[in-house]
Amino acid sequence: MSHRIFGVSLASIYPHYVAKVERKGRAKEDVDRVVCWLTGYDAAGLDAVLAAGTDLETFFAEAPGLNPHAAEITGLICGIRVEEIEDPLMQRIRWMDKLVDEVARGKKMTSVLRGSTAPAGSSAAGDAGAR
Repeated sequence: MSHRIFGVSLASIYPHYVAKVERKGRAKEDVDRVVCWLTGYDAAGLDAVLAAGTDLETFFAEAPGLNPHAAEITGLICGIRVEEIEDPLMQRIRWMDKLVDEVARGKKMTSVLRGSTAPAGSSAAGDAGAR
């Protein structure tokens, strides 16, 4: 079953992510950092995806590399446990939502990034495969 959200562009959701964290005193760079951590995109790759209006299905399909610690993202998003979502693409989208929620709630970045200290804009596996 294909969900309507799969065809939504990241660029249409991204400003809402940024507004959400900024309302709570965090910065756009924090959103960029968690999205890059999750997907392996670097800052330039993320900017290119946003500029191109890439849909979420393509965004995740072309991601340089899903972070190996992504499966550690647990908890509720929209009343659903992210670790129990069966559709892999929907789970990745909800992981991204969950990370942004954690940033907005003021969690420390090392906790949000599941103990990683990777700098903003770099992937967990390095920038070799980054777009």
